[in-house]
Amino acid sequence: MKSFNGKALFLDRNDINTDEIIPARYLTEITKEALKPYLLEDLSLPGFDSREDVAGKAVIVTRENFGCGSSREHAPWALEVNGINVVIAESFARIFRQNMYNCGMFAIELPKETIAHLFDKYAGKETQITVDVDGNKIILSAGEGTEEIPFSVGGFDKTLVVEGGWVGYADKNY
Repeated sequence: MKSFNGKALFLDRNDINTDEIIPARYLTEITKEALKPYLLEDLSLPGFDSREDVAGKAVIVTRENFGCGSSREHAPWALEVNGINVVIAESFARIFRQNMYNCGMFAIELPKETIAHLFDKYAGKETQITVDVDGNKIILSAGEGTEEIPFSVGGFDKTLVVEGGWVGYADKNY
């Protein structure tokens, strides 16, 4: 099973689209690894530099409608090849969300108030996030403090995550 923990990258914006996650000019690449250096290259966010801010991060925390735009699997692939297997947001574009689960990755939706709390308390700090898959909770640590926040995910989506995505699920069940 993939790792679902690590340092958090806070992206304080709604509607981050798939062209910003991985620019369309790189969609001709034939391996996931070739997408790696271009993750979030075109994201416009004050103070954000993809070359410096993405390295070493494993979880993204953001606002609403993450992954809107084109329905391409390249966006989750670009996250995955960079070691980011969890995105926590208020909401996701439907196809992007399902592509995350199909790739064995978590797309965790939390209420707007909870996301606002996470930004208020943790953004700008070195924050470690762990997803307790069995306990359906995320554990945040920054400095001396630790906080647990419950989340829910559909049974089949959770199975896809545990099995490593659709390919792992199909290998085990068909």
